[in-house]
Amino acid sequence: MMMAGVVWALVAGVMLGLYALPEKYTKEFKYENTWGMFFILTMFVVPIIASYVLLGGLDVFGMVDSSIIWKMAVASVLWGTGVMMWGKAINHIGLSLGFSLFIGTVILVGSVIPFFVNGIPPSNVFATILVGLVIVLAGVVMNGKAGLAREQDEKQAGAVKEEGKGSMLTGIMIAVIGGLLATGFSFANAVGAGPLGAAVKELGLAPWKTAVAVMFPIFISGGVVMGLYFAQQLTSKKLWGTFKSPRFAANFALIFIMAFFHYAASALFAFAASKLGAAGNTVGYAIFNATCVMTAIVSGIVVGEWKKASPKAKGFLYTGLACMVAGIIIIAVGNGLGA
Repeated sequence: MMMAGVVWALVAGVMLGLYALPEKYTKEFKYENTWGMFFILTMFVVPIIASYVLLGGLDVFGMVDSSIIWKMAVASVLWGTGVMMWGKAINHIGLSLGFSLFIGTVILVGSVIPFFVNGIPPSNVFATILVGLVIVLAGVVMNGKAGLAREQDEKQAGAVKEEGKGSMLTGIMIAVIGGLLATGFSFANAVGAGPLGAAVKELGLAPWKTAVAVMFPIFISGGVVMGLYFAQQLTSKKLWGTFKSPRFAANFALIFIMAFFHYAASALFAFAASKLGAAGNTVGYAIFNATCVMTAIVSGIVVGEWKKASPKAKGFLYTGLACMVAGIIIIAVGNGLGA
C-alpha cells in the first residue's frame, strides 16, 4: 500500500512536470491559440468529465453551504490569473525556470496560508516549516540568478531571441507574481476540503475523490478569468482564423495531453496521499512537488533550453534545484510533526 502511494506520487509529479512540454511542438499556432485552447480544456472540459465519471455528477456541491463555494470561487479567480501568468512565463523563460520559480513561490506562500485559515501550529512544527521555507526561498533566488546568467550567456553567443519572448527579467517577474496569485488555490483548498470531504464521505465515495470535488469549483472559477482573457486576446489580435491551420488536429492532440496531465496530476496526488496513510499529505507533498520541479528542469535541459548556458549559469540552476528539493522535504517533515 505504501509503495503504491510512493509510485503514484512520483507519477503525479512527473505528469505535472511534463504537462507544458507538448507546447514546444505545436506548429502554426500563436501563444494565444495554444494556451487559450489549453485553458478551455483543462479548466472546463476535463473537470466536468472527471466530476461526472468519478463523483457521479454534481450533487456533492449542493450538500455544502453556498458561502463555502463562493469563498473558493473568489480565491480561485486569483489562482486562475496566476496560472495564466505561469503559461506566459514558460513561454518567456522556458520550462526549467518557469516551473521552478512559479512552484517555488507557490510553496513559499501557499505553505503559510493554511495557518491563517486553521491557526498557527505548535512551535516545533512552525519553526521546522519556516526553515524549509527559507531554504526554498534560497532555491528560488538561485534559479532567478541562473536565468539572468543564461540570458547573458545567450547574448554573448549571439543567440536570436524567439518571436514573442521578452527579457529574462520580465519572465522571472511574471513567474513570481503568478506564483503569488496562484496561492489562491491553497486558500480555496483550505476552505473547501473539510466541507466537501464530509459530503464525499456522506455519498459513500472514496476519500481521495475529495480532491476531484475541491478542484471543480476552483478550476471552473479560475477558467472564467482565463476564458475571457484569451477570447479578448484572440479577438484583438485577429487570431481566431489561426485555428483553421492544417495542423489543427495535431495541435489539438498535443494540447489535450497538456490539459489531461495538468488536471490528472492533482487527482493522482490525492489518490497517492490516500495510499500513504497518515503520512500521505506530508510524504506525498514532498515527493509530488520535488518530482515535478526535477522533471521540468530535466526536460528543459533535454529540449535544449540550457545548451548555450555557461557552467556558472547551470551551477546556479542545480544549486537552486537542490535547495528547493531540500526545502520541500523539510516542510513535509514539519507538517508531519503536527500530524
